[in-house]
Amino acid sequence: MIALGVILLIIGFVTGVSILWTIGIILLVVGAVLWILGSMGHAVAGRRHYW
Repeated sequence: MIALGVILLIIGFVTGVSILWTIGIILLVVGAVLWILGSMGHAVAGRRHYW
């Protein structure tokens, strides 16, 4: 999810499409939060680790 967010950020920045930029930021933030929660040992969506 983080990689997809970064890819969408780059594509949105290069092409100037703001919706890709917005979706990229959202995916990047959500992916980072899930990664942090999973690494702290919290179960995320029924999984002990999220990667």
